[in-house]
Amino acid sequence: MAIRSATLADHTAISNLLTQLGYPGTEDFLPENLEKMLRQSSSQVLVYESEGAVAGFIAIDFLTQLVVKGDFIRISCFSVDENTRGKGIGKSLEDYITELGKECNADRIEVHCHTRRTDAHRFYYRQGYTESPKYLMKSLVDKI
Repeated sequence: MAIRSATLADHTAISNLLTQLGYPGTEDFLPENLEKMLRQSSSQVLVYESEGAVAGFIAIDFLTQLVVKGDFIRISCFSVDENTRGKGIGKSLEDYITELGKECNADRIEVHCHTRRTDAHRFYYRQGYTESPKYLMKSLVDKI
């Protein structure tokens, strides 16, 4: 088992994990998006590899703040294979980015998690997350 930076070769495994998370149909655009994230110095995509297969991944962005010193980390996507959940893979990935954040003097990690993902909420609470103010969103895509 190892946590490592994702490569373009991981796109199929990541796409499968996204399908499990409820985001099917990413195969067409994921390689391009993954390549873009891998080129950005403020983004990281990390995979947890077990027995030669990707068992989970986490994508994060470092965001600079104007009002306080230091950046913060936003988890943009996080998934563990449903067949390996409960085995510490998610905890290992989250612990890894926590240490990374401390090394980079980030002051917090934020994640937006849909209200229907109650298992994920329990995971985040166990990892020390607390609820914070309301999250608002404006869609820039026309609804079909």
